Amino acid sequence: MKARWAAVAAAGLLQPGSFPKWQVLVEIPRIEVAEYHRPYIALWLEKPEGAFVANLAIWYDMRQKKGQGEDGAAWLKDLRAWWRRIGRELSMPVDGVSGPTRAPGRHTITVTPGALPPGDYVLVAEASRELGGREVLRAPLRWDGRRVDGGRAQGKMELGIVEISSEKEK
Repeated sequence: MKARWAAVAAAGLLQPGSFPKWQVLVEIPRIEVAEYHRPYIALWLEKPEGAFVANLAIWYDMRQKKGQGEDGAAWLKDLRAWWRRIGRELSMPVDGVSGPTRAPGRHTITVTPGALPPGDYVLVAEASRELGGREVLRAPLRWDGRRVDGGRAQGKMELGIVEISSEKEK
């Protein structure tokens, strides 16, 4: 796949630094409860049959360190689907993937698919909140090597809209 991109760039079809990028939108709804805790969220790609492809983001309480009770990473196992798939094999934090929990609202991250071959994938978003619920969304998508088609799901409790799209050209 790297050779393909090199050939495309050499042909002048892509300028340096203009490789395709994705925008991933994650909406965290405002929930009116007596004691609100920001959710832990994992975003990853898998194949339609369920094989893990790549982590896109893992948001958790990075400020809580050992010696202050439990380490914030200790609660990542509450993201059960992600934890069973890949989480227990990782040593946190993961550079470029992990980050702090987010407040309610819409959050966008940029992802470079790099050498990801064209094909069908599933964007998976999982949220778990202390004293709250847990929700897993799956959004099928098709990647043709330049653009993403599909990749949108609507949550009911812990997540709002989760969507992946090709970055708009400037």
